[in-house]
Amino acid sequence: MPISPSTHPTVRDVRDVSPGRDALEGAACPCGPTRRQLLRGTGAAAGAIAGVGVLAACAEQKPTPQEAAASAGAAGAGTVVVALADVPVGGAVAAKVGGQDVLVTQPTQGEVHAFSAICTHAGCTVAPGEGELLCPCHQSRYALTDAAVLGGPAPEPLPAIQVEVSGEDVVLA
Repeated sequence: MPISPSTHPTVRDVRDVSPGRDALEGAACPCGPTRRQLLRGTGAAAGAIAGVGVLAACAEQKPTPQEAAASAGAAGAGTVVVALADVPVGGAVAAKVGGQDVLVTQPTQGEVHAFSAICTHAGCTVAPGEGELLCPCHQSRYALTDAAVLGGPAPEPLPAIQVEVSGEDVVLA
């Protein structure tokens, strides 16, 4: 009768002995890759695919500030941009026109202006600030009246979009 680990407590099965198991993990097995090798390879492949997706998103072409302003203006005269009551006096509000981000300002009561919300420095989206327009990416600041550069790395003002007040609304002119 052959001696086996189940019948004799002092006999160890060599298949259960694993002193070099970690060292042999990278060795080729005639039966194919180990489960651990397969999972590592799958994880690496998933990471590579995710990285390609991120790079593709980064490479997406954004319109220039001038193109965005022209596109917004192309929505046509009379297109409602925002209700006048939504634009604070001495401030601004963000809106969308023709799929483009715009900023509508009201420096003084009844005086309205609109500008592309794409920063002329790096293409970030400019937002309403305290008495000015502010780019959150690199802190470029723009004036409410003409979007002139007040500070930061922006090289030029935000492009204007022609608007006027019509009744209760700010509309494209």
